[in-house]
Amino acid sequence: MVKYNGDEELDLIFHALSDTTRRQILETIAKKSCTVSELAEPYAMSLAAISKHLKVLEKAGFVSRTKEGRIHRCQLNPKPILTAEKQLASLSDMWSKKLDALDDYFKKIKD
Repeated sequence: MVKYNGDEELDLIFHALSDTTRRQILETIAKKSCTVSELAEPYAMSLAAISKHLKVLEKAGFVSRTKEGRIHRCQLNPKPILTAEKQLASLSDMWSKKLDALDDYFKKIKD
């Protein structure tokens, strides 16, 4: 497969968003910064499992961590959402144009 510039960043972003738990973590930290323990509370999984999800989110740029002694606090970085939104908007524009052209074609052959 041919790789283009920026593909790796988008791959990381969409991979991070592909998991329900990670999306829920993003929703939680969008409201306020949280410790890893606070993020793990609603889930029936270990702190190690939550940490793995956080590493995926960090690699994609969604999460930054600060360390206060032994406590890791996670904050949201919204920039990857904007990158994903731009990509989806460009795809939406492309499909809208193609569907408009198809609609015009069907109108033309109908008459």
